[in-house]
Amino acid sequence: MNTRSLFFAALVAAVSIGASACANDRADPPPETTAPADAGPLVRIEPAMESSVRVETISLRTTPRTVRATGRVHLDDAHVARLVAPVAGQVVGLRVNVGDRVERGAPLFFINSRDAASAIEDDLDSRRDLELAERTLKMTEDLFEHQAASKIALDQARNDALKARARVERTERALRAIGLRADADGGLDPRVPVSSPVNGVVLERHASDGQYVQPDPTPLLTVANLSTVWVEADLFERDLHLVHVGDAAEVATAAYPDRRFRARVARISDVVDPATRTLKVRFVTANPDLHLKPEMFATVTLFVSETQTAITVPPTAVLTEGTNAFVYVALDHRTFARRRVELAPDTSGDARCIVKGVRPGDRVVTSGAVLLRGHEDLNAR
Repeated sequence: MNTRSLFFAALVAAVSIGASACANDRADPPPETTAPADAGPLVRIEPAMESSVRVETISLRTTPRTVRATGRVHLDDAHVARLVAPVAGQVVGLRVNVGDRVERGAPLFFINSRDAASAIEDDLDSRRDLELAERTLKMTEDLFEHQAASKIALDQARNDALKARARVERTERALRAIGLRADADGGLDPRVPVSSPVNGVVLERHASDGQYVQPDPTPLLTVANLSTVWVEADLFERDLHLVHVGDAAEVATAAYPDRRFRARVARISDVVDPATRTLKVRFVTANPDLHLKPEMFATVTLFVSETQTAITVPPTAVLTEGTNAFVYVALDHRTFARRRVELAPDTSGDARCIVKGVRPGDRVVTSGAVLLRGHEDLNAR
């Protein structure tokens, strides 16, 4: 009986040892890479591609708050001259064309006018009358001193001289009003010069040499100095409390994506558009290189005094397709999940503020997102 018990005990021990050996010989299964429940499609790259992808751990940061608005470039009315005909007559000597640069005060064309000739004749007559009245006054004063003229005659001579001087002043003002000035010899050119009051560029021309024109409000030439322009942008009423006259801003355009133009808030409209719930805000913008052209579309970024705490990532981390934005989140060294995100409406500048889709501590691809997107499309084929 004891012998049988020893036999069974030895058998059970042998079986247990064998089972344990089999269990030790079995390799552990590799851990599976799993994505969070809210992750999108997974992308797995080859080891050779790891050096092309850079990953950063994101966190909450306090950043200056910005406000964005879109609008168009307009002429600065303070630097625009719309030249009209001061008198009726014939245009002569017009040599400038659209796009030509002109100097302030330089005649752009002349007008031969009967009105100008008549004004010159009136001025000459008034000067002759003044000369006669002054000679008569001097003679009457001399006679009065020698008791050869009455006090009434002296007063009459003085009154005539005053009237003659007043007429000369009127005729001189009439000449100045149409742009006529006496030359070095005291003569007057009957051609009325038309010049620009500003340095700038000819933007419009509605006259030709030899054309007869009338003194109406229709401009013959439009000249503008584009070194300063306006940008009229639409500001959402929810952002109105953040914006004040004098605030600094930057203007960007699609034509010059790498350029930023300095601007300041010059005027905020008093009326809200009921359809768009926006207000017009005028920005005075420096344009020293004349890159900004009237009617260009522009995006304005305002720098306000408030700050915001948010998750920020470099612009290279965010990819946009249609109305959707997404980033790639690293699950391990070679596995990434595409995750849809929601950006703050005033996102701009050197960072993108994410309000939904990722969490602090996530490891986000900041360089190489385009490579991952292409690899994902290639694997899907």
